[in-house]
Amino acid sequence: MTKPSNPEVGAGCEPVVDRAAVEARLQTRRAELAGLTAAHEDDRRPVELDQARQGRLSRMEAMQEQAMAIEVERRREVELARVDTALERLAKEVYGLCVTCGEPIEPRRLAFDPSTPLCLGCARRSA
Repeated sequence: MTKPSNPEVGAGCEPVVDRAAVEARLQTRRAELAGLTAAHEDDRRPVELDQARQGRLSRMEAMQEQAMAIEVERRREVELARVDTALERLAKEVYGLCVTCGEPIEPRRLAFDPSTPLCLGCARRSA
């Protein structure tokens, strides 16, 4: 049996990862995102257009803030989907492998963002 050239990659080309630590980190991030979603629910509610209580500029500002809150929530949902997909890959024991080419994702890249689905080469090509 030959040793892999990269000590951070197992014999079957799977990256060597501390599954429990990765899962804990992903679950923590998932909980943070859910908490932020709940905490900012009021920010995404429709803006009241009561002209007696608010001036035109105040309404415009409130509508802009609402639009920004909706976009922030959309991005949060995208990140949550990435976290969920990473947890699924972890359960299927394919975590750490690029979903495009199947090669191991660099350990430093996974340490920075454990939900990343692409190796650096595929990420560069898709950008």
